[in-house]
Amino acid sequence: MKNSNFKHVGVLLVLTLGLMLALLAGCSNESPEMQAFQAERMAIEKNLATFDTLDYTVFSNQEWKRLHESHAKDIKVYWPDGHVTQGIEVHIEDLKAMFVYAPDTRIKEHPIRIGSGKYTAVTGVFEGTFTKPMPIGNGKFIQPTGKAFNMPMATIGIWENGIMTAEHLFWDNQTYMKQIGLAK
Repeated sequence: MKNSNFKHVGVLLVLTLGLMLALLAGCSNESPEMQAFQAERMAIEKNLATFDTLDYTVFSNQEWKRLHESHAKDIKVYWPDGHVTQGIEVHIEDLKAMFVYAPDTRIKEHPIRIGSGKYTAVTGVFEGTFTKPMPIGNGKFIQPTGKAFNMPMATIGIWENGIMTAEHLFWDNQTYMKQIGLAK
């Protein structure tokens, strides 16, 4: 009787090990769908990491020569006030203009970071202080109020091959103007 039980335990052990090996072997041969899903997730994570570098380092430190790391040469940018620009050089000039009157402008966090396919979206906190004269055209300026701004923003990026081809920027311009002392 003991030998019979021993044989059954041995057979069960061999079958269990065989089943485990078969399952492990099946896991290593991922379906094309799973491989495509994993490749997409890796691309999204890479794009989100690029977004972090863009806002935390390139934008916040005004490293404009690095903007090409995240932006296509002919990028289309949709601004919160409704205007649309095309081209990285135009975008750089628009970004530089924000720092003329608020040289400490920065984005240091992305509390929400999501992506799907060729799209990413991040939220952040856009902050700085109105400490320098703001050019308004024809050689005229608005004198600084010394007031700080700290407000939520969001950016949606459309990516191709690791580079944004379109960028949609969102923040509340009325709140922005109130915070820097130019609106009530």
